[in-house]
Amino acid sequence: MSTTSEDEENVVSGEEEEEEDSEIGEEQEDEEGDDQQVSKKQNQGNDEVANGNSDDKNLTWKDLGLNETLCKACEELKWKAPSKIQKEAIPVALQGKDVIGLAETGSGKTGAFALPILHALLENPQRYFALILTPTRELAFQISEQFEALGSSIGVKCCVVVGGMDMVSQALQLGKKPHIIIATPGRLVDHLENLKGFNLKAIKYLVMDEADRILNMDFEVELDKILKVLPKERRTFLFSATMTKKVKKLQRASLKDPVKVEVSNKYQTVEQLQQYYIFIPVKYKDVYLVHILNELAGNSFMIFCSTCNNTVKTALMLRALGLAAIPLHGQMSQNKRLAALNKFKAKNRSILISTDVASRGLDIPHVDVVLNFDIPTHSKDYIHRVGRTARAGRSGKAITFVTQYDVELYQRIEHLLGKQLPLYKCEEDEVMALQERVSEAQRTAKLELKDIEESKGAKGRFKKGAGGDDFDDSEQFTGARKRLKTGGGGGGKNNWKKAKRK
Repeated sequence: MSTTSEDEENVVSGEEEEEEDSEIGEEQEDEEGDDQQVSKKQNQGNDEVANGNSDDKNLTWKDLGLNETLCKACEELKWKAPSKIQKEAIPVALQGKDVIGLAETGSGKTGAFALPILHALLENPQRYFALILTPTRELAFQISEQFEALGSSIGVKCCVVVGGMDMVSQALQLGKKPHIIIATPGRLVDHLENLKGFNLKAIKYLVMDEADRILNMDFEVELDKILKVLPKERRTFLFSATMTKKVKKLQRASLKDPVKVEVSNKYQTVEQLQQYYIFIPVKYKDVYLVHILNELAGNSFMIFCSTCNNTVKTALMLRALGLAAIPLHGQMSQNKRLAALNKFKAKNRSILISTDVASRGLDIPHVDVVLNFDIPTHSKDYIHRVGRTARAGRSGKAITFVTQYDVELYQRIEHLLGKQLPLYKCEEDEVMALQERVSEAQRTAKLELKDIEESKGAKGRFKKGAGGDDFDDSEQFTGARKRLKTGGGGGGKNNWKKAKRK
């Protein structure tokens, strides 16, 4: 079994990626230089297409030139009218052009590439028709759901090929020759190298969702292998909220005379999103987190942490305080990751604590508040994180925790957004009143974390345990809490020692 590394494992480990665009100098530079090159080289004669219909608010799906069956499918999904990016990108895609699509998170980018592909599939039905590449596994499953929903009346067959799942069952699915393959690059390369008779020579459409991430260094080797086996005569779509400025990277995608469809200014967040920052000492980070969760109780939260360890520790601490939190990170088995996501989507849990593995593309309509508990190392990741709320015209709130060590990283984010964010006001006395309870919950969480590590046969960091399963979501684990009495500070420790002796 091949062990090709996947992007989410790099993202969630808390290690810094070596992303060319992430240096502060590079985020600020090349605005005129590289950008002009992209538009000169790649948008010749296509400007009028990208500006055509943006003012016409009454456009229907039929006006875009889509097949009647797909128009009905959109109505059944209660997609009343095309979004901005859909109005601009779909007519261009139907003309058979390559597209670079730039739009805010939550603006309907999946529909903008799924509908033209399904329209073309209806005109020319064939197996292995389109390949969609995504950087994360969860996003792959979500895109598959959208394709199946839109193509339910025409019997579209999709296959999701991602790491962390059984390769044999994926191989059987691929053997049935689906119309649409949605894959993470690493696992797709595994199948191309190991599965007899499987090739992508018939592919008519290649889509890179979150294209800046896929064109990045992390996927360089895998992407080159995939592009080599794809036919040269194909359509290529790149979609993202933040697009790379590097012409070389864009050229790797083998675009042919593409149209750049841009419906938002550089790195814009949606108007309905209220963004705040809160400046706090690192020592009291957890206390402020609990205060904000209490203050905004009744809402649904996504909390972003920088490492797997932090997500689990924070989830255990919040559970000790009686809050329904669940962690999601790249060292959980794929089934556990999907289960955690489904519990949150079904509103069984009101707080999802995640690494950047959930920052891109995931559409969970009921997310009210995004909390950046750990500030993102790369400013562009901020745009994707806060885009988990205020989607499809709804409102939302995002609060970023800034400690004394995060000032420079936060200033980069403000520079990227081109504006200063307001301060989120907290009454300090009210916050500090929670300190004792939070300290106790932190102690409980530490003990539980230690117990989990021991039960998994890991010391100091998460590894595969004796059971062979990855570190799970710790939902069933309440060992330390049962043993730890909430009497006094020292009493808890004595009870813990007694329990260990037993």
